[in-house]
Amino acid sequence: MTGLDSWYAYMRSHDTKALWELLHPDAVFESPVVHTPQRGRDITFKYLASAEKVLGGPGFIYVGEWRSDRGAVLEFKTMIDGIEINGVDIITFDSEGRITHFKVMVRPLKAINMLHRLMAEQLAAAQS
Repeated sequence: MTGLDSWYAYMRSHDTKALWELLHPDAVFESPVVHTPQRGRDITFKYLASAEKVLGGPGFIYVGEWRSDRGAVLEFKTMIDGIEINGVDIITFDSEGRITHFKVMVRPLKAINMLHRLMAEQLAAAQS
């Protein structure tokens, strides 16, 4: 199973233990709303697990995929509160199939603003 296969399996199962195992200890996460890259497995896990809760509902679908030797760009769409969200996950894997870098880009602006609010709420809830 490739790293990308493992990512798709996580998105189907929502198994956070599988997500943890998929992340390299030095993984980096880049958010569409946070200026600086978030470094390390712990913070990358928090962001990805929260994003799955915010975005990963029944309407979430990957609509495009472009692969390279060590990564992939996955285009997604979903609808939240009547706002269509379109974005890409840019994922890089190491030779063992673990995620080393995960970047999310989202459009349109009103979707980014809404995701900023929802992600802040989800991350705050995860802290308590």
